[in-house]
Amino acid sequence: MAPLKTSLIWVFYSVVVVILAMVALVFIRIYQAPRDRSSVVNLTCTVAITSLLATILLLPVDVALVSSTTSSKLGQRKDWATQHEVDKITSLLTTIYYLLYSIDAFLCLLVIPFIYFWYEEYDEVAAEAGEQSAAKRLWTALKYTISFIAIVVVLSVVGFLAPVSKARDIKDPEYLRKLLAENRGERAFAFALGLLITIGLVLYVLYTSSGLALLPIRIIRVPPSASDVAWKSTTATQLESNRERQRKLEGRCGGNPAILSSKDRRELDTLVRDERTLIRRQRLADEARSDGRSLLMRAWLMIKIFFRPFKLLGGIILAFITLVMWASMLLTAIDKAKNSICKHRCGYILGHISVFNPVNWVFVQSAQVFPVDYLIFILLVLLLFFSSVVGVSTIGIRFLWIRIFRIRKGHTSPQALLSATALLMLIIFALDYSVPMLVAPQYATFGPQTFCDHPLNSLERLPDCSTSRHLVKPCSEQTDNMEAKRVCTPSVASTFINRVTMSFPFFGTILFWSQFMFLGTYLLVFVVSIFCPPKLDQRLLDQDAEDAEEESLLANTGRRVDATWYGIINRTGRQNGITNIGE
Repeated sequence: MAPLKTSLIWVFYSVVVVILAMVALVFIRIYQAPRDRSSVVNLTCTVAITSLLATILLLPVDVALVSSTTSSKLGQRKDWATQHEVDKITSLLTTIYYLLYSIDAFLCLLVIPFIYFWYEEYDEVAAEAGEQSAAKRLWTALKYTISFIAIVVVLSVVGFLAPVSKARDIKDPEYLRKLLAENRGERAFAFALGLLITIGLVLYVLYTSSGLALLPIRIIRVPPSASDVAWKSTTATQLESNRERQRKLEGRCGGNPAILSSKDRRELDTLVRDERTLIRRQRLADEARSDGRSLLMRAWLMIKIFFRPFKLLGGIILAFITLVMWASMLLTAIDKAKNSICKHRCGYILGHISVFNPVNWVFVQSAQVFPVDYLIFILLVLLLFFSSVVGVSTIGIRFLWIRIFRIRKGHTSPQALLSATALLMLIIFALDYSVPMLVAPQYATFGPQTFCDHPLNSLERLPDCSTSRHLVKPCSEQTDNMEAKRVCTPSVASTFINRVTMSFPFFGTILFWSQFMFLGTYLLVFVVSIFCPPKLDQRLLDQDAEDAEEESLLANTGRRVDATWYGIINRTGRQNGITNIGE
């Protein structure tokens, strides 16, 4: 029975990964600019996002496989679950985690930078003239990627040489002593993983917390659009006022701006530029309004109006879920700060949960019936992922206060798309810590596993836990019960994360206290977004109008060139005595 259940778990995971690949592809297609599409960039971003999501969504598979070795009702291992079989399961999961984490790091640190420089080096004019070969382009991209290769080499060397924690001198449970990196390979892996998670947490605190607070508010509230009547009226008023002021200045100079003062000339130039912008805004509003008169648009508006109450209800439910998750993370963080086994010396590892965590309770209860917990976990991960997308699109890709790239639907360049993918990959690395350690720690470590807490820690006259259900207790890290040590098997994912924080406590300290920054940022953005209604971003509308005008000019120019070329060919044919078939 066990092999069949194991096969079903892996089949379900494979189907989920395929679906995630399609979701990632649709996500990339929605955000990329139609005029700057690149198949190489699309493939790189899709594979990178799918790989990271597949890594974090391996956690429920991990929990399900190690939990399948025990009976949660009896607190005993099943007959087939010998220690050899359990070791085979954990060894397979460990190998898959090593493979996925290595692929993730390779994509984030090497492949994405290489593809970024490779695309950046493309020169359309030089390529058409035959002055830019593919080999030269690849070599230039490789030269710029050497710095990232050097970073990977340095990280590997530091990981091999970095000293681990002196926690062996602390009287900790045997489970924690086993977490220490036993060889230099594990040490290097733990160091690299801890560093990537720490870098990702900076982005996680900024982008994910903001997006998590903004996402339900954006669903509840309808943002104003270009078709808004009040905005159109304001634009018309501003345009009329602008033209009136221009007429006054031109009346002063009698049509000769050269006789105006320098101040008036500057004002006239500014008014002319503003007039062009206001005309574009007015045209955009007219197009949006004319689109609303079409049959298809009217049908779409009717559908949106019909589903508006459901959307409002969904936004309220989503806001409630995010608040519950925020409260769960806060409760676990307080529990860790107060009841951690050895505080900062082991990265605030929690021996057992002392405070009720509602999200953790839901996962533990649902884990008894696979794949219910998997479906809930997928929804949780996708919520955090799309919250990160909302945060990145709202804040943009910045260096301090300078905006480098803007992420918008249908207007994102390939360079911005690659940069956003790298940011999202680092954020998902941070989720590898926050979800197992803060959101659902008991579920992520032992799942629904239990053990029979016999009053006598011997093999004689032990009571039957099938009749004494009060003796069945959930597994935890901090226990001296021999039966618990024999029955309970921690998940491989929790072992990886705890090994990072145990071997390098400074990572654990940073990762733990940054969670309070995440909670504070979420609360601040949530409160501000409630009391500050969304406003129409006129700069974005101006950019949209300018892009539409450019595309229109290019299309008209192309038609004129085609017509001129057709006329030349037609006239040449007549001169040579050649007529069209229809003549």
